[in-house]
Amino acid sequence: MKRTRRNIYSALVLLAATLFASSAHALSLDTEKIDQAINNAVSPFTDAFSSFIFYPITIAGQQLPWIVVWLATAAIGFTLYFWFINIRGFGLAIRIVRGDYTKKSDAGEVSHFQALTAALSGTVGLGNIAGVGIAIAAGGPGATFWMIVVGLFSMTSKFAECTLGVKYREIDEHGVVSGGPMYYLRKGFAEKGFPKIGLVLASFFAFCCILGAFGAGNIFQVSNSLSILKHVTGGEESFLYNNGWIYGVCVSIFVGLVLIGGIKSIASITSKLVPLMCGVYMLAALGVLIMDFSAIPQAFGAIIKGAFTPEASIGGVIAVMIQGMRRATFSNEAGIGSAAIAHSAVKTDEPVTEGLVALLEPFIDTVVVCTTTALVIIITGAYMSGESDGIILTSNAFTTVYPNFDVALAIIAFLFAISTTITWAYYGQKSWSFLFGNGKKVDMAYKLLFCSVAIIGSTMQLTAITNFGDAALFSMAIPNIIGVVVLAPVVKQEITSYLERIRSGEIAPVTAEERA
Repeated sequence: MKRTRRNIYSALVLLAATLFASSAHALSLDTEKIDQAINNAVSPFTDAFSSFIFYPITIAGQQLPWIVVWLATAAIGFTLYFWFINIRGFGLAIRIVRGDYTKKSDAGEVSHFQALTAALSGTVGLGNIAGVGIAIAAGGPGATFWMIVVGLFSMTSKFAECTLGVKYREIDEHGVVSGGPMYYLRKGFAEKGFPKIGLVLASFFAFCCILGAFGAGNIFQVSNSLSILKHVTGGEESFLYNNGWIYGVCVSIFVGLVLIGGIKSIASITSKLVPLMCGVYMLAALGVLIMDFSAIPQAFGAIIKGAFTPEASIGGVIAVMIQGMRRATFSNEAGIGSAAIAHSAVKTDEPVTEGLVALLEPFIDTVVVCTTTALVIIITGAYMSGESDGIILTSNAFTTVYPNFDVALAIIAFLFAISTTITWAYYGQKSWSFLFGNGKKVDMAYKLLFCSVAIIGSTMQLTAITNFGDAALFSMAIPNIIGVVVLAPVVKQEITSYLERIRSGEIAPVTAEERA
């Protein structure tokens, strides 16, 4: 009862704060001047940080951000070290998601399926719609092949980091779970005899995660989803054209209310929203493929040919490879460590079970959804139009079969953006509590700040802050990959023990009465 009253009070405070913020914008602040002032003030620092994170290295005359190489190399290394667990464990992962090995008595807050959809809501989104279009526009159909390859290897990165997330998570007296790279960096390195290094890496990760949540997980999502909605509702004639703050208020209130409910509320919503969004989008895409089924072999032929023989030069092949690697890495976020925060809340007493479940995430995100989008773009021939805007290219591909599909695509993109914002709000909250504690005032301060940023993102074009948020997002991969490399033997021990116990029959599927 006390907790319910506290949630109602929190909701009222959030509502009052968002309405106050929206009133300030509605009373005609000169947002263009404020935009410019903020951008000018923070640009020197944000530009320097972004330049470092996305500093390009040259491969066969082509440039690729070093952070993408860092993530891709780690994914390949982990796949070899764990002896292709991404393939060996695929079937078992499906059975675990079904609940075959989950008991009601297991510690945690959400089911394997809910944890998977909560994490997927943070990765499946605009990158699967716009990002694929960008890759094909820049690298041709062959970029799709390299997206698939990176997606397959990235499954192992997710497996390793999410196993560690559950292994080193903390559960308080109320059953609330906190986990993720912050915790396995701090506790895991302490076990290895390097507590200070672990704490520094954990704090750096948490700091970058908060900035990434505000930038890439909030401002970017709100701003881009609003842009799409304005586009399909009349552009400059749209009601939202000069009233973006109304959209920001709606988003902030919705996200705030979901945040109050914690991971259970987030998981409850995303477990319904993510399958619905993916289902509608995939059905539309499959409709396109079915209508021109005979063109699918030719499309795959273009993908293979484009991956290895663009202009018959090594430099050309590398250029196509880079585009595919880049978009796949940016889309599935494997190696960044964010998903481990959501997966840590799962109901299980076996950490490696959630690692196995997590490896499905890049497969669904990159191998399935991104590849389907690519086939639609290639089969319809939309990629030959010269359009470079990713989401417009994808929209044009669908509208060749479904007139006015741009409206439906806008709704899908909007829902993807909302689910991503919700999940990143949770990631940021857990990082915030790691740095500043779990007090009510500290918790409320984060929620108010995050919801206010949603309104700012709907009214202002904070380019410098958004760029910094993107850089902060990928900077999370620096401490996370270091941590996973150091703690990889722990993961190997977990998976070896678990598979041996399944083979021996010590671990068997649960009965209907035992199932969570």
